[in-house]
Amino acid sequence: MKRLLILLFIFFIALTQVDAQEFIPIWPKDKKPNFNGTVVNDTVYNDRIWRVGTPGIYAFKVSKEENKGTAVLICPGGSFERLSYLYNGFNIAKWYNTLGINAFVLIYRLPHQADLQQREIAPLQDAQRAMKVIRSNAANWGIQKNRVGVMGTSAGGHVASSLGIHEDDVSSIADAYDSLSFRPDFMILLSPVITMGKYAHQPSKKNLLGTDPSVTAVEKSSNELHVTPSVPPTFMVHALNDSTVNVQNSLLFYTALLDKKVNASLHIFPQGGHGIKLVDNPGSTELWMNLLALWLNEKGFVAPIIKK
Repeated sequence: MKRLLILLFIFFIALTQVDAQEFIPIWPKDKKPNFNGTVVNDTVYNDRIWRVGTPGIYAFKVSKEENKGTAVLICPGGSFERLSYLYNGFNIAKWYNTLGINAFVLIYRLPHQADLQQREIAPLQDAQRAMKVIRSNAANWGIQKNRVGVMGTSAGGHVASSLGIHEDDVSSIADAYDSLSFRPDFMILLSPVITMGKYAHQPSKKNLLGTDPSVTAVEKSSNELHVTPSVPPTFMVHALNDSTVNVQNSLLFYTALLDKKVNASLHIFPQGGHGIKLVDNPGSTELWMNLLALWLNEKGFVAPIIKK
């Protein structure tokens, strides 16, 4: 009951801090890549973001006394049509703060927007740039540059896993950030969209690649096909009864990680549906957040920094 009250309080605070939360744009106004000149205004409706004119991150930093030196970039879901930035973002960020982890909610451009030259790379460009922004401020924010991870839910899981598997920099704009790494040190994937093949989540596939994508485009965006040994340690959670994103997405990615000997942990619960909730989950699914906290501690990402 105490844990439930704490999480409900976190959710309430997240809802009430939308306007007050610090927002950090990630691109200079005159250097946003993949921009065709069409002006798109930020559009928010029904607690979802439907268009993103100014990509950026909402910063949830912890106090100096509680800071564990770790940061996580959170990629909200929404089928690449919208961003569920409160439920998939703010409330999760507040939970990370209770562990002493700095959290940053990514507001990334959506592939259907009219201002894009190349639709399918926009979310990854914004994710790569956000990682660079976090690392560029690491000293000021008390973050270790080798403790910056990424989390993604649903379509946000595709963005997060893309960040972890792709080595090509699609966010370079020839400025000082180009020297910084965009690769995450760990990945956390919740009910993730991974494949664009047989088990694809069709709305995400359509919004990312269009109505009639080529075989090449489908294969390029199927992240299970591009895993290498350099992919960071990965924690994955999915529900067997997820009727939105087939659990095979997580199984395909986990198998690929194992084949490349990547340190990975997969938890498939019998219940929980899509985008498993933070509170009031059925049966054993209620354990997923505790397991994540234990995994982060096990991997040394929430261990206190020893200062000499």
